[in-house]
Amino acid sequence: MTPEAFRELYEHLRRRAAPPTVDGRCGALRHLTPERVAAAAADVRIGRTVSLAAPIDTVRGPDDPEPAVHRMTGPSPRDIRSDALCFATDRFAMNVHGDADSHLDALCHVVFDTELYGGVPASTLTAEGARGLSVDLLADGLVGRGVLLDIPRLREVPWLEPGDHVTPGDLTAAEAAQGVRVGAGDLLFVRVGHRLRRIALGPWNAAEARVGLHPTAAEFLAEREVTALGGDGNNDTAPSAVRGVDFPVHVLAIHAMGIHLMDYLQFEDLAPVCAQTGRWSFLCAVAPLRLTGATGSPVNPIAVL
Repeated sequence: MTPEAFRELYEHLRRRAAPPTVDGRCGALRHLTPERVAAAAADVRIGRTVSLAAPIDTVRGPDDPEPAVHRMTGPSPRDIRSDALCFATDRFAMNVHGDADSHLDALCHVVFDTELYGGVPASTLTAEGARGLSVDLLADGLVGRGVLLDIPRLREVPWLEPGDHVTPGDLTAAEAAQGVRVGAGDLLFVRVGHRLRRIALGPWNAAEARVGLHPTAAEFLAEREVTALGGDGNNDTAPSAVRGVDFPVHVLAIHAMGIHLMDYLQFEDLAPVCAQTGRWSFLCAVAPLRLTGATGSPVNPIAVL
């Protein structure tokens, strides 16, 4: 995709994106109405819950040079040997964004043309945190109808190889094959098999080679009025499909349309359940941490079928 074509698509999608509603619901959150949340909850059939997050990794690897750190802070050996009451305690630290751990991107995550989503000045990003568009917008969670589109299943392969793209045609073909349709307010999850490939072949430098959506797939997101997009990779292909723009899908989804993204989820537990039940839509609950002014959060989405 040429830089000129990308810019044209960006401007088109930005013009289509409506401003925040009167109740302050920002970006694509406006599509997720209380009525749609209630309808998603009413569609639960078997009460099966499935995590869409990968286990947090604490081992350094080619896709995770600064892994999370988990340290036990208590009890001490002396405490364990005593007859007194004691508690097990620990401390956890991690980078929110990266190429290994499941996380959600806030609307303040992408700076493009010196601005954030909606024309908010990039100067609102301070050393103390973001003064707007932070993960605080999701303090009450993100709950609605989730839809999983399984692209390797469509193509009859275990996973897509790094550098490949998911096209708009792939998305509509997966809908037809799975008997489901993405609708307004939905949380769309697109499986490319990144996690399964990582398990089977070992980690690699995903910053240099990974599967993602082709930028033109952003038109699908806009037409269907989705609220959030989640992938088992980064959602963006590497190398980028657009010269000079390393993360075009992040720019189009977050910056142009105000769609929250979730990167590096895992669908290897969910996909078999969907295939077995023949149901590729479900109630989904996403609960980011309440990190004031943060650009994102570790996340563990839960599907309820």
